Amino acid sequence: MSTDADSLTAEDLEFLRRPLHGFLSVAAGPLPPQPRPVWFEATDEGAIQLFTAPDSLKVRRLRRDPRASIVVAAPVGERERWLSAAGRTTVEPDGAQDLCARLAARYWDLDDPARAEELAGMLAVDWVRLVLHPETVRRYVN
Repeated sequence: MSTDADSLTAEDLEFLRRPLHGFLSVAAGPLPPQPRPVWFEATDEGAIQLFTAPDSLKVRRLRRDPRASIVVAAPVGERERWLSAAGRTTVEPDGAQDLCARLAARYWDLDDPARAEELAGMLAVDWVRLVLHPETVRRYVN
């Protein structure tokens, strides 16, 4: 079953709170979208946030055109399910370090010394927080 909406549902948020990779695409003018795998977090308010370097290509593109989308799919071995959300994105200077730490704990085993060291290195870097405010949500649940 495929459905469309303008916001995330409780079921969507439950799905998005799993440690799945999202594929983010930003508006690129005449170029075709170039999706990139990303860690992400769905907020209780129905936004989707991630962190990135302040001088990254996606930030430069979002400053010119704030439209973006993310697609998240269930892993192989599960029933087919995906969700896509598209809307305007804001670039926020605060909250990225905390988000980075939360997402690392979600996606990695931080009891592994190598991962803990990698996270420490990541937290020593400046990040910005991207917040996608969904205006269109499409989903498929088999």
